[in-house]
Formats: sequence, structure tokens, C-alpha cells
Amino acid sequence: MAEEQYDLVVLGGGTAGYVAAIRASQLGKKVALVENDLLGGTCLHKGCIPTKALLKSAEVATTVKNATDFGVNVNEFNFSFQKMMARKEEIVQQMFRGIEQLMNNNAIDVFNGYGRILGPSIFSPRSGTISVEYEDGDSTLIPNDYVLISTGSKPTALPFIPFDHTTVLSSDDLLNLQQLPQSIVIIGGGVIGLEFASLLNDLQVDVTVIEACERILPSESNTIARSLKRALEDKGVTIIENTKLTEDDVIVKDQSIEIYINEEPQVFDKCLVAIGRQPNTADIGLQNTHISTDEQGFIKVNDYQQTADNHIYAAGDCIGQLQLAHVGSKEAITAVEHMFDASPLSVNYSQMPRCIYTAPEMAAIGLTYEEAKKQGYEVKTAKVPFRAIGKAVIESLDLQSAFCEVVYNATDKEILGIAMIGPHVTELINEISLLSFMNGSALELGLTTHAHPSLSEVLSELGLNIEKRAIHI
Repeated sequence: MAEEQYDLVVLGGGTAGYVAAIRASQLGKKVALVENDLLGGTCLHKGCIPTKALLKSAEVATTVKNATDFGVNVNEFNFSFQKMMARKEEIVQQMFRGIEQLMNNNAIDVFNGYGRILGPSIFSPRSGTISVEYEDGDSTLIPNDYVLISTGSKPTALPFIPFDHTTVLSSDDLLNLQQLPQSIVIIGGGVIGLEFASLLNDLQVDVTVIEACERILPSESNTIARSLKRALEDKGVTIIENTKLTEDDVIVKDQSIEIYINEEPQVFDKCLVAIGRQPNTADIGLQNTHISTDEQGFIKVNDYQQTADNHIYAAGDCIGQLQLAHVGSKEAITAVEHMFDASPLSVNYSQMPRCIYTAPEMAAIGLTYEEAKKQGYEVKTAKVPFRAIGKAVIESLDLQSAFCEVVYNATDKEILGIAMIGPHVTELINEISLLSFMNGSALELGLTTHAHPSLSEVLSELGLNIEKRAIHI
């Protein structure tokens, strides 16, 4: 049967989806949201929140383990992985209940079923009506004025090492482990792979990372990638770069996996494949529309998230830009405000923060040195080590790999990008995000008074350093 007409139907209830639904409700629109699984999507249930909850537990464990460095004697050190997992789940459930309440507060109708886009029919002269199929075989049709596709993504498998969810794991599988392995090999030295490498290493798992490219984090600056590699290796993580595995290099056994690395066999209890994510766009009815996708299945959109069908928009992981929750939220708000004539700014991806929650943390915004050179800028860099910042020394005496670096245009000192590695930089990057959004200058950053002692003083020193006015370096 057909439901009443909606102003907007959101297909997918992850971060981009529920944010879009709330923004449309704020604009006075009648909104339906279709989700086949749990509200909150990958970020809440299989990504950002559970991984950061476990990383916090690992951070606490590391602090207690090294308590004597702070003058605190701990007689016995141990941890319970089961309690860490239970705490993670409690956090997820608390936030899940919060999203459910937000849907109620904003009068958003949630349809718990699998949604597909239909072509033109008696209910609509154009494609876009959503068919929702339920587990019991029933279905519902939802006519609408606009559709936002926010169906997210899923882990990509290697064709010669398919996920068996026991030995060969995806990131989803790893978050459901009941006990820690003694050893693990992580294939992929990007954000996901390195966060899990840091987490598991801090929980005393023997970790090896294999990266096919010349270096880990190939999309970030060389200096940041090298510094993070050094920091992780100093903690005991083995990182092997420029190594492309083939089917002949891998033997999956019942309780282990054997991988030939430089022609030498090594055996691991588990294997995490973290080579990227692919869009959930294969079975949502795109064939009934004029929507275009690239070779990987990511939906093509314009600057305002609009597809080739003007009444259908897309946001989040399914469009293949920066696959980050905060970016998906920004894309979703832009899409909703554009469809309902609220005059949004288009998404400026160079202003989107990029964070890695390893220990130490890494954060960046804007261009890397290498990218700026390719774009023809006369590039200069300035750097401030965290060891020059009192609060950073209080946080940790081991700051060898910790610094903040700015890439700027030599001709006018315009800031092109900033990257940092060190304590709590995933929080510090938000000040740079605001600076970028407000088109602030290096001198404005440098002359802004920062509380002392605070980690953020590194940013003031950085701005002043461009002007050759830094005080503490």
C-alpha cells in the first residue's frame, strides 16, 4: 500500500541520513527515514564510536602500565578485554537510544525495512518513490518530492582472501571479537588499519602491518607518515611497506594464516583486511533512475550533492569523497538545504579535518606539501615541535615524533594546509578548521591569545613561526 506523500525520504539511517532527516524537519518538512538495520549506521555501530571507545580503554591501560613515569606505583597491572568490550557496547547503546529519541523529537517517521528506488509509476510520474520491504514479506510505498541516498559503505575484501569472519576479518568482525589473539597481520596501512594496529598493540597483541604502497598513509604528508611509522614501530608494531600480496603468498588455515613476506613464511592467529570500503549502492534501484556511478559504484553528484535526477541527492560514504562521519553530515546538510532553497555553501573538502586516533594521534586539514607542489604553489613549511610546549611535556616526556607543521604559499603566506601528530591533536585540529572556514591568516592565528599551559599554544607558535616571530623555538 502507498503511504501519504513526504517532502523527503532519506534512504539510510547512518550519520549522513539521520542528520539530513533532522535538518529537513527543522525546515518544517515532512520526513521519512528508511533503515534496514540500526539507526546510527557504521559510525555508531561498526566504526567511529566503538573503535574510539576501545582506543580510550587502551589509552587508560597504557597509562596505568606506565604509571611509574608519573610517580605512581601500581602493584599489579592487568586488564579485562571482556569488560572493555562491554563498556564499548554500553556507549554504543546509549548513543543509539539518543538517536531514536532525536527521531521522535523531530517527528521523523522511521521505516525499519529495506528501501529501493522505483521508476515512474501511478504514484509518481518520475522515479523516486521508495519501496520498503519488511522481513515478513510485506511492503510499503512512500511517494515523495525528494530522496536523499545515504546508504553508506562496507569493508572491501581482497579477492584472494575473502572474509571468513573467523581468521580473515573485516573491521566489523574485529569489533565483535570475544578474546584477543596473540598475533595479527593487518593488510592495509591506511586510517582503519593503523587505528586497529595501535589499539591492538596497546593491548599487548603482536601486530604486523603490510602496506602495498611505498609508505603508509599515502594520501597524507610524507613527514607525518614517517613520524607515525616511527612512533608505532617504537611501540613494537612491525610495519612492512611497498609489499603487494598475491594469492600465492597466502595460506589460510583453520586457526591461523600463513603469509610469505619477502619469501619468508610468517604465521599469525588472525588477519584483518583493511584496504578500503565500497559503497552500498548495488541493490537500491539505481537502474530505475538516471543516476550515474563510477567504476566502483560510488554515486556521482554535483557541488550540492545533487545526482543526475535533480530530485534525488546523495551524501556520505556512498559518494566516495572523504569517508568520514563529519564530512557525511556536512554533505547531508548541504543537500537538504539545497533541495529546500535554504542557500547552502557547497562542501569545501579542503576545509574538512582528517583525523587518525592512533597513539600518538594524527590530524590534518588542507593540502600536504606534495599536493601543494603539484598544484604549482611556491611552497614553504614551518614546524613547531610539541616538546617546546609545556602542557605537552606534562602529558608525555616522549615527544620525539610529535610536531605541528604548516604548509604555506611563499608569495603571500597563505596557509595551504596544517598537519600535526601528538597528544590530543584530533581536538586541536578544530581550531584550524575554524581558522580555515573564516579565511584566517597565519598572523591572526599567532596573535590569538592561547591559555597557558595548554596544548593549543603550539598553534600560536606555528602562526608566529611563519612570520619569524615564534617565541619558544
